Amino acid sequence: MTDSALQTPKQSNYDVVIVGGAMYGSSVAWFLANNPDFDGSILVVEKDPTYEFTSTAHTNSCMRQQFSNEVNIRISQFAAEFVKNFRQFMGNDERVPDLLLQSYGYMYLADNQAFADTLQESQKVQSSLGAGTKYMTAEDIKRDYPFYMLDDIIGGNHNLIDEGYFDGNTLFDWWRRSAREKGAEYVTNEVVSMTKNTNGTRVESVTLKNGDVISCGTVVNASGPRAVLTSRMAGIEIPVEPRKRYTFIFDAEQPLDRDLPLTIDPSGVHMRTDGQYYLAGCPPDDDHPVDYDDFVQDHSIWQEKVWPIIANRIPQFEAIKLTNSWAGHYAFNTFDQNAVIGPHSTVENFLFVNGFSGHGFQQSPAMGRGISEMIAYGEYRALDLSQFSFSRIERGEKFDEKAII
Repeated sequence: MTDSALQTPKQSNYDVVIVGGAMYGSSVAWFLANNPDFDGSILVVEKDPTYEFTSTAHTNSCMRQQFSNEVNIRISQFAAEFVKNFRQFMGNDERVPDLLLQSYGYMYLADNQAFADTLQESQKVQSSLGAGTKYMTAEDIKRDYPFYMLDDIIGGNHNLIDEGYFDGNTLFDWWRRSAREKGAEYVTNEVVSMTKNTNGTRVESVTLKNGDVISCGTVVNASGPRAVLTSRMAGIEIPVEPRKRYTFIFDAEQPLDRDLPLTIDPSGVHMRTDGQYYLAGCPPDDDHPVDYDDFVQDHSIWQEKVWPIIANRIPQFEAIKLTNSWAGHYAFNTFDQNAVIGPHSTVENFLFVNGFSGHGFQQSPAMGRGISEMIAYGEYRALDLSQFSFSRIERGEKFDEKAII
C-alpha cells in the first residue's frame, strides 16, 4: 500500500474503530450499524481494499454443526439460519440474492474405537440441540456411499441437515456494502499505534499510517492472522499466529454418482464436492507459523500426500487432474484453537474477535452479532459467548472442543 493510496477519515473521533475490514470487521460493522439501539459512529480501517491476501479471500466457506461443545453448535445453527434467510436478515432488500446452503454434510471417519466413541458422544450432544447428526457403522456408510474404501474404518458421523458449504464471499460483500450504506465508514489505511490513558485501562486513540490520530470509544481487533500485531499496540499478547493451509481443486476422470460429503479422513486430509469439481485440503505435516506475507505453495504436498490419501479412500480418484490450488492462512489460536472474543480484562474498551482457527466464516454471523451486543449493551444477549473470553487464556483454562479439523 503506497502512501498516496492512504485515505483520511472524515472525522477525528469515532465511537468504534474496527481494525480490519474483511469478514469479521464487516460482520461487526454490519451488525452494529443495523442495531437500532446503537447510533454511534463506526470507522473500519483496512490496509488492503482488494482483500487479496486475507483469510476471507481464501475461504472454503464450509459450515458444520458437528462440534462437541454446545455453544459452538449453537453458533453454527445461527449461521445456517442466517444463510438460509439471508435476504430477510438484510431487511428484505431486493438487491440481495438468496444464498443456498449446500447441505451434503460432513463425514467424520473413525479408524479406531476411541475416536468412534468420541464421535458417538458428540452425536448425542448435537442431537440434543436439534442437529441431524447420525452415527453410522462402516456398513451404513458403504450402503449410502459405496465409492469409499472402508477396510480400516470402524464408523463415522454424518449430518445432511444445515451442514455443507455456502457462498461466503457474497455474504461478506453484502455485509460490507450494507454497513457502508448504513453509515459505517471504510478507509484504506493502517493502524500503526495506539495511545492508552494514564492507568492503562482504555485505548484513547489510534494513529494511522499517514499520521492521522483518531480518538475512539471502542477498538475492535478484527485483524485475522495479524491479530497479535494489533493487540501489541495496546500492550496485549494474544496467542494467534498465521498457519498455512492448502486447498486443491481437481477434476475426476470418473466423477462420483452422488455428492461427496466433506470427508475428514483419519489422516487429516479432507475432501468434498465443489460444483462440477472436487476440493481437497490439509495442513502441512510441519505445521509451524509462517510469515504474514508467505503464501508460497509447496507443490509436493499434493503429489506426495493428498493425492495418495484421497485415491486410497476413493479408488475412483486414482485418475484425477489438478485444476487449481492455493495456500491461505488460518488465524490459528495456539492456546486451544477456538475463538477469542469480547473485551480485554484490563484494557476494557479493547475488544477481540480473533483466533478462529479455520471456523471463521461459519461463526461470523453469531460472533459479529455478539460483538455488536457487547458494544451496544455491555453484554451478550442472543447467545452467551463468554466462554470465548480472553480471561480464559490468562487463567490457563482451555476451551474444550474435540472436533477440531
